[in-house]
Amino acid sequence: MAISDVAIPVIDISGYIAGDALRTSQIAEELKAACSAPGFFQIVGHDVPAELRTRLFAKIAQFFALPLSKKLALHRDRSVTGARGYEGIGAQALEDGFRDQKEGFMIGPELPPGRFLQGPNLWPDENDCPGFQSTMQEYYAAVRGLSLTMFRLLALSLRLDENYFDAFVDSRDSISTCRAHRYPRVDVDQAMKSRGIGAHTDFGAMTFLLQDDIGGLEVFHRPTSTWHAVPYVEDAYVVNMGDMMEQWTNGRYMSTLHRVISPVSDRDRYSVVFFNEGLLDQVIDCIPTCVKPGEAPLHEPVTVEAHLRRRFADSYGGYSGKESAQ
Repeated sequence: MAISDVAIPVIDISGYIAGDALRTSQIAEELKAACSAPGFFQIVGHDVPAELRTRLFAKIAQFFALPLSKKLALHRDRSVTGARGYEGIGAQALEDGFRDQKEGFMIGPELPPGRFLQGPNLWPDENDCPGFQSTMQEYYAAVRGLSLTMFRLLALSLRLDENYFDAFVDSRDSISTCRAHRYPRVDVDQAMKSRGIGAHTDFGAMTFLLQDDIGGLEVFHRPTSTWHAVPYVEDAYVVNMGDMMEQWTNGRYMSTLHRVISPVSDRDRYSVVFFNEGLLDQVIDCIPTCVKPGEAPLHEPVTVEAHLRRRFADSYGGYSGKESAQ
């Protein structure tokens, strides 16, 4: 079981959005501290509308309530990328000894088949799930905008130009994925034997989690080798660094092990995660401000695409992107 004495910082970013220079400097320092340890934090004061977030949760619950046959017709194996559409319970295994007890639905940039992870999305018939597609697309655009805001703050926290990461985040070939999840409720005995999501670190650069009030997310505290619950904060996004950012910052910013415990509740748990995987051709090489004179980078340079191919293969047991998407 998790204990809760490791603080997960809550950072109000409204001052940056309002153009307050003094508050922006303070936010950058708060962000620097949070990214260094524990590598997880929550943000409030963002500009993703509450009405959209509420509507999104209603629509994803509606989608997951569809008959299994309707969902399987949208299975990710039917997408040209293998990374769009529906994913059933147990499809991923992120922790030895556990299959993830969640079902998911994935979307990304609406593009024709081309490079790795690029292609069209799969959608249910509008009559089956009215408003689902339009709500998911509206939310994707909103949280992608939020991610650009956060990468600009991240740049300031690293003493870089504010727009240092813009091309990485906001180019045509920038990969970002939005995944809606349902975690079926379990009893106490089942919870001890299962994981909503097994222990893992994230593949990409920065992750944004919108969660309901049931809870279950836990982060691993390296110094004490203990797990700690991430509390629900109203209107907040939980944000964490991924492996790509830890490598890019030469270990200055931490990609933290985390997991989701299956919910012991009278309700299913719902969450929506936005992953910034980055610009496919970007070389992840040590950021200049993250290496001291005479200090050597900890990692060899790697492209975003090569890094993602390896991590997807590890996660899905050999998956590396369909050849038709190359």
